Amino acid sequence: MAGIGHNSGRVDEPGKSWRTHVWTRARKDLMPTLPIEVVRLRVRRAAELGLPYKTYAGIRASTGHDLIGFLFSNNALRVLREGQPLPVDRADKLAGLVRTVCKGVAHKPVTPRHLGALAGLSGAHAAPAYSDSWAVMRDRMRAMITAEGHPADRFVIVGDTAFEREWAEAARTAGYLRAEQFFCG
Repeated sequence: MAGIGHNSGRVDEPGKSWRTHVWTRARKDLMPTLPIEVVRLRVRRAAELGLPYKTYAGIRASTGHDLIGFLFSNNALRVLREGQPLPVDRADKLAGLVRTVCKGVAHKPVTPRHLGALAGLSGAHAAPAYSDSWAVMRDRMRAMITAEGHPADRFVIVGDTAFEREWAEAARTAGYLRAEQFFCG
């Protein structure tokens, strides 16, 4: 009795080369081929958003849309108390973003007014409370994003905790990035 792999992958039936050709062609047809100029535009857009192309392409492929902007938690920005300035590395990264909406989400004791006044951010909102239900959290996060008429699936949440990751799921945003991924990667 022969064991696993006893046929060594050989196929003795007629038509093997035809089946190989058909499967190779089918796999190739499944992969979209983008014109080089489209790829260049997307690489440029990824740079404007401050993202590696691979990350941007993955987000774009999952949503089917370009990104408009980011929601940054105060934890991701390393602003942990009222009056604290934005760290230099975070400020430099935000200053390098082009054609990108950047909003803050402030956990107490940081206020939305303080966070929204920091360089690189165009405003901020109060974060949902830890005690809020999923439905309340979903509604608050979606309201933050859609207040200016933008769809939620065109924003990425940049956070630093598991609780903040839940915001992305609840609001059905384009995704979630850890602060280290965004600011250090």
